[in-house]
Amino acid sequence: MEIQLWREILMPYDLAVKELTFKFEHLIYEHRSKGLYSPIEQVTGRVKTISSILDKAQKKKITIDEIEDRLVDIAGVRIICQFIEDIQRVVEIIRKRKDMTVISERDYINHMKESGYRSYHVIVKYRVQTLSGEREIKVEIQIRTLAMNFWSTIEHSLQYKYKKNIPDHIREKLTTAAEAIIVLDNEMSYVRSEIMDAQNSFQIQTNLVSDILNTIQNLYRLANKREVMKIQDEFYRIYELNDLEQLQRFGRELDIIAEGYRAQLLTQNI
Repeated sequence: MEIQLWREILMPYDLAVKELTFKFEHLIYEHRSKGLYSPIEQVTGRVKTISSILDKAQKKKITIDEIEDRLVDIAGVRIICQFIEDIQRVVEIIRKRKDMTVISERDYINHMKESGYRSYHVIVKYRVQTLSGEREIKVEIQIRTLAMNFWSTIEHSLQYKYKKNIPDHIREKLTTAAEAIIVLDNEMSYVRSEIMDAQNSFQIQTNLVSDILNTIQNLYRLANKREVMKIQDEFYRIYELNDLEQLQRFGRELDIIAEGYRAQLLTQNI
């Protein structure tokens, strides 16, 4: 098959990966903009290279004509979570979405591979619109914790270096590391609620400060500069106290002040 034809075949897969990556990133944004904890920490995506596709097809004895039907991981999206409990939450989110259809799931979290690999795989069908019309693309979504992803990244690099024939002494180290990852994820689960509370508080404060600064900036167009400077100084004073309740109170009072100036300006223009 010509290289140019391969590129045309892979273009819808690239589109699917880009769209899904954007959608999952937007889920992170939605959670955080509302001051909520996001079960998704990071999202990445990729389309297999032509050489990787051919290599896998050869190993599985798949003909060129069968590749798109039988290979389910040409397009891949990886979702990274902070905690192991978040993985099931993400799986539920995927199951409930109307823009993709789950066709299979593989749980390598509770059924770890012999190598030590742990992850949750969901294969979905996803529709994309191209110049040639609508295409339904199979995408493999891998969901794992930060710790699992670290192990998997190292193991993948070693597999590539040793052509999948990792020496026994290194494989033993990987097995030990995989067991340590299980312990780490379990230990982090014990402090999950405290970490979530801390992150939520930080996100709420970040969003609040952003809103306050935008309001103050808008007041420069509505109010006396000297008055706005006083408001700005008061904001800095409260911000240095690192007291979220006082900051929230200041934000509410500032909204009332801003609304008063907007009403006054509207009255003057009538």
